[in-house]
Amino acid sequence: MKVTLSALDTSESCFTPLVVIELAQDVKEETKEWLKNRIITKKKDGGAQLLFRPLLNKYEKETVENQNLYLVGASNIRLLLGAEAVGLVKECTDNTMRAFTYGTRHNFKGFDDNNDDFLTMAECQFIIKHELENLRARDEKMIPGYPQAKLYPGKSLLRRLLTSGIVIQVFPLHDNEALKKLEDNWYTRLSLKYQPIDNIRGYFGETIALYFGFLEYFTFALIPMAVIGLPYYLFVWEDYDKYVIFASFNLIWSTVILEVWKRGCANMTYRWGTLVMKRQFEEPRPGFHGVLGINSVTGREEPLYPSYKRQLRIYLVSLPFVCLCLYFSLYVMMIYFDMEAWALGLHEDSGSEWTSLLLYVPSIIYAIVIEIMNRLYRYAAEFLTSWENHRLESAYQNHLILKVLVFNFLNCFASLFYIAFVLKDMKLLRQSLATLLIMSQILNQIVESILPYWLQRKHHVRVKKKVQALKADIDATLYEQVVLEKEMGTYLQPPSPC
Repeated sequence: MKVTLSALDTSESCFTPLVVIELAQDVKEETKEWLKNRIITKKKDGGAQLLFRPLLNKYEKETVENQNLYLVGASNIRLLLGAEAVGLVKECTDNTMRAFTYGTRHNFKGFDDNNDDFLTMAECQFIIKHELENLRARDEKMIPGYPQAKLYPGKSLLRRLLTSGIVIQVFPLHDNEALKKLEDNWYTRLSLKYQPIDNIRGYFGETIALYFGFLEYFTFALIPMAVIGLPYYLFVWEDYDKYVIFASFNLIWSTVILEVWKRGCANMTYRWGTLVMKRQFEEPRPGFHGVLGINSVTGREEPLYPSYKRQLRIYLVSLPFVCLCLYFSLYVMMIYFDMEAWALGLHEDSGSEWTSLLLYVPSIIYAIVIEIMNRLYRYAAEFLTSWENHRLESAYQNHLILKVLVFNFLNCFASLFYIAFVLKDMKLLRQSLATLLIMSQILNQIVESILPYWLQRKHHVRVKKKVQALKADIDATLYEQVVLEKEMGTYLQPPSPC
């Protein structure tokens, strides 16, 4: 019997939560009811046809401070139909990779009607995220209860709710049991073995798995360079021909490891189904807005936006802004060289040990400034790329990567090229290269590892105290998990090819 979306029930009160929606504290009841109806309404009526319930019922809310947290999930059949809608590619029983369809589900490896593990955790959360982000306005002129939050046909509801401050955030919820298994298999036991990349991909998604896969590959690829480069570091040779040989080997090595990684990356993405995922009819990205109409290529109803307006935004606003940022980066670089000249002059005048240490201060300050500028520019680049209103997620990512890559390259390496080819100061080049590299690693470890861990531990203590004060009839475990995780940075990203 063929199963359709119209036949699915969205009234289940008990389901496995996959995604959490956090609303602002003062959101009006009519807005909550409208949002709930749009999420659970059938697809043919403009809804997402998902499962939805509040984290706390009305009696539990009287026990704790009002937490506007709502859980979103879906039945197994709804997830399978969603997998077909987003074009997920899975392995068939004949070892080929094909786009999943519900009608031919029994032809795919690992599928069983009584087994809910066919789709990975990341795929399930991606399907929920995709459905929520593609909720679009139809006849509504505004968000109920908020006349200032205007809507028009085709506008992304979730995007308008976020920009209006009605929805604080939407984030995926961890599966503690699956996460514990991944931890035990990954890093809790110290042993020399490869990372479980496939398990990482199953839980966190392809993007995160490729990141850790590349880190593992690059770490091993650095071993021959470290062995060959060690004598050059320990011994200072006057014969610069030896350095030319090392530089030549470096060029060959960098080319070889890149090509080998491309092959390994293609192997992984083919096995995961993202390399052959159909993209000719890619869905418009959630942030894309325009007048609702019929796409002449796909024949589907979606927002339409003239391409010439996008080009005007790119060339008249984004391009000048990027050039201005590049100029500012070069200006900061020249200030750094002035500081180097000041420190060197001070050392030559006094010659003390303190002034010898002072020689490293300009490079340290410059390294910190570079990291700050990179992060600030990243926020600006994301805002500009979103404002350009690209229809496809792939186009959005391409334009964002181009902006970030150009600025980061100039910001991080312009000073090294200037020292090497203009100043021709090998001593300053070694000092600057070592300082920038070491400081960059230290700052990244602090910002990406130490600081988040410390903040999370601090927040965990506060949540523990709050949970201990709850009544016994509240599901304190789930409440604690949701409140704790809403302070985390989200990791959920759509599957993407290498």
